[in-house]
Amino acid sequence: MSGSDDPFTAEISRFVWETKYRHRHGEGPLDDSIADSWRRVADALASVEPADGQQWAARFRGNLEGFRFLPGGRILAGAGTGRDVTLFNCFVMGAIEDSIEAIFERLKESALTMQQGGGIGCDFSTLRPAGTQAVHTGTIASGPVSFMRIWDSMCATLLSTGSRRGAMMATLRCDHPDIEQFVEAKRDPRELRHFNLSVLVTDEFMRAVEENTDWPLVFPAASLDGGGGETLLRQWSGAPGAVPCRILRRVGARELWQRIMRATYDCAEPGVLFVDRINADNNLRYREHISATNPCGEIPLPAHGACDLGSVNLLAFVRQPLTREAHLDWEGIAACAALGVRMLDNVIDLSRYPLPALARQARATRRIGLGITGLADALIALGLHYDSDAGRDLAARVMRLLRDSAYQTSVGLAAEKGGFPALDRAAHLQGPFIQALPPRLQQAIAEHGIRNSHLLAIAPTGTISLLANGVSSGVEPVFDFRHRRRVLTANGDYRDFEICDPVYRQWLECHGEAAPLPPEFAAARQLSPAAHLAMEAALQPYVDNAISKTVNVPASCPFEDFESLYREAFRLGLKGCTTYRPNEITGGILSAESGEPGGGSHCCDIEREGE
Repeated sequence: MSGSDDPFTAEISRFVWETKYRHRHGEGPLDDSIADSWRRVADALASVEPADGQQWAARFRGNLEGFRFLPGGRILAGAGTGRDVTLFNCFVMGAIEDSIEAIFERLKESALTMQQGGGIGCDFSTLRPAGTQAVHTGTIASGPVSFMRIWDSMCATLLSTGSRRGAMMATLRCDHPDIEQFVEAKRDPRELRHFNLSVLVTDEFMRAVEENTDWPLVFPAASLDGGGGETLLRQWSGAPGAVPCRILRRVGARELWQRIMRATYDCAEPGVLFVDRINADNNLRYREHISATNPCGEIPLPAHGACDLGSVNLLAFVRQPLTREAHLDWEGIAACAALGVRMLDNVIDLSRYPLPALARQARATRRIGLGITGLADALIALGLHYDSDAGRDLAARVMRLLRDSAYQTSVGLAAEKGGFPALDRAAHLQGPFIQALPPRLQQAIAEHGIRNSHLLAIAPTGTISLLANGVSSGVEPVFDFRHRRRVLTANGDYRDFEICDPVYRQWLECHGEAAPLPPEFAAARQLSPAAHLAMEAALQPYVDNAISKTVNVPASCPFEDFESLYREAFRLGLKGCTTYRPNEITGGILSAESGEPGGGSHCCDIEREGE
């Protein structure tokens, strides 16, 4: 293709397609153009339709063209290829029971999942703290961090074989006795480099921080040798309800909080997950308890849960961009979202699964995560500043439209194909998110059920946004309007690309280099940390899963201001908070010269999506 028929306006976009998503057999490509890739994916997703498969294939293909709808990378790479791969980007593993046999069984399951291209999340809170004695064998525990090192080595070994797809999230409860070791782990630049770390922070802990009281560090008494000692009831990871936990020691809640914040300030990790809010707002709170997420945090998942993700590219729906008449095609966005829901729902039936338990969980709940990308570019094209009430209001309006379109579609799919098997209709309707839906949607769920337990998530979309000619990723602001990015090739060397933001490129074509940029052309470094947080907070009420958002913090930010961001995130009702402050251990999140990520890896990194 050439000229106006070529959908690629950026060199890196063509490179991403050719190296990540173009179907090949041996040395020969089977996709001659990206139109062939769209046809392959659309035909595969339509193949599970019970009727009118050709019509659905044509509609799915139309949804993909022009980069309007961007399915997750594993879907683009694997659908219709006939390969024995999963179409899900990430999973959460089952509870890690505190025995050597169970631990290494979970390690094996993690390795098999990552081998097929899935990132994983694991909650290590179920493992006894270091130095405690087992109730039956009398052996002394080495603690969760020591076993995390084994997972880390496993991931490194898989990566060394050329399987550049691994990413892991490790979580630990804020009341686990080894929490300080977990928090401090990444101060050693050699430690746990293949993990993202997050602390499971409870509401009770946040109250203790505010009140400056002592905080008990505990573990389930039934797993510890010997009797006696003070106990209390806690909802513990892996347990169906509250269990008696023995208090092993106490620390100052505020001191522990400050220690978490200092580690994050210095090393960019751990992140914080507000686990009680995650569970209270969970549409399936009546049947599951969540204590882990996928590596990027936008999908809190129960044991054996899976990420089935896709994003509406908002820039593709801006009409007359960069003019006074610029506006969004609202009907187009709603239609794209509706088709996207059906496509992602079909992924559940089409995909292979690394483990039978993963298949059972996905099919029982039919969780999907429809989101957005290109938000920052769309706002600029509409003449709106990212850090403005008007910008946040429009973003919230878009997300509300996606919510309503997605839920309406899922109800329609339930009437057509049946609701998800694990649905308890009466309990589902009592959930906080469901009760915030428009009454017409609540009534529709009551009458017809719903096809998917969850429908909305905002992912980082790193690689698929590069495929779409480099639109801004997810809900993030534009990193920089011009920068260079270094990308690892299949040969093991690096190739540099010049990145030019598509809206900036269009501005230059219309006005030239000399024309001053309007104020809405604000890059990430020009925005305050509060602006990042405010955008996330504006969208969270319309997202039933969660949002992957990195709050960029300048190195000069005082610690007190940094720490207050996390308290503000809790006050705003967010499900977690991740910040990035350039530091000696991880460097900058992206450099203007290389565009290279500086911190930990995740499942949407360009080097972690492939065939």
